[in-house]
Amino acid sequence: MTGGPSSKPDWWLHPVPEAEDGSRLDRYLRRLLPGLTQGPVEKMLRSGLIRLDGARAKPATRLEAGQELRLPPHLRDAPVPAVPATPKASPQLRRRFETMRLAEGDDWIAINKPSGLAVQGGSGTSRHVDGMLQALAGGDDDRMRLVHRIDKDTSGLLLLAKDRPAARRLTRAFQQQEMEKTYLALVTGAPPEAMEMRGALMKRGGSGGEMMAVDPGGQPAHSSLCLIDAAGVRMALVALRPRTGRTHQLRLHMAHAGHPIVGDGKYGGAASHVGGGIAARLHLHAWRLRLPDGTNLQAPLPDHFRGSLATLGLAVPGAGWQVATLAAYPPGRRRA
Repeated sequence: MTGGPSSKPDWWLHPVPEAEDGSRLDRYLRRLLPGLTQGPVEKMLRSGLIRLDGARAKPATRLEAGQELRLPPHLRDAPVPAVPATPKASPQLRRRFETMRLAEGDDWIAINKPSGLAVQGGSGTSRHVDGMLQALAGGDDDRMRLVHRIDKDTSGLLLLAKDRPAARRLTRAFQQQEMEKTYLALVTGAPPEAMEMRGALMKRGGSGGEMMAVDPGGQPAHSSLCLIDAAGVRMALVALRPRTGRTHQLRLHMAHAGHPIVGDGKYGGAASHVGGGIAARLHLHAWRLRLPDGTNLQAPLPDHFRGSLATLGLAVPGAGWQVATLAAYPPGRRRA
């Protein structure tokens, strides 16, 4: 007879603290275990090496305070790697952030993000809003946080949470569509007075950055359009509301409907670069945001967008203008 009594792993049992209620499992694990990257986290979750309340869990699972994480003992016993110091914000960065600040609530700050500034870092992206927030916090984990995204080349309203609990609450409000977002876009052609666009979207491969395509097998996507004013049949100023939150949703829906956003060469091709004194930059602006408590926020347009409207003799509606026709399913309107 060979071998001795089997030994069970000395599992590390870790209760989810109150402060992490609502956090994503993968993100909490990376905070709990500095130096652990996303790849190993996902692999250990898939294999069941890390479990939540005794069961396998997905990386995006939302935690509840008091749940029990079971982790392999080598993670508990591993030395904590040195974490590089977060660069401190320069006076210039602080001034730049203050120029973007629009409004502030008890647990949120709204900024007017300029076109060309990414929200998060990525391949070849060193300047981004999230990096600014980290630098402004000087390494303090209790810092301002992102709760939603807008494209790098889209300008306008971006809501930030002042701390992690606020981030969870505001993120949930976006996910549950309790936030009412309205964009302004200058588009080509003559769109109808109102239009509902429901083309499903799917990510497709290719060079030149992330691309999406309208595909029946993709994720459901729904956008609404309301015509504000038109410059003949050449271009029009429209209000857009994303009813879902897919990547590049408004840009792709407008291109698919035959009215690409001016300056959107990625989806509109050469037809989006209209010339005639109109800037060859994306004319899409996150204009208004209505919070669940009824707070209304509005961001002024960037110079290139305002200049194009002036050239065309178009104007942004006043503060009292409402998108009354943008109901979720307006009867008798055109669909794309």
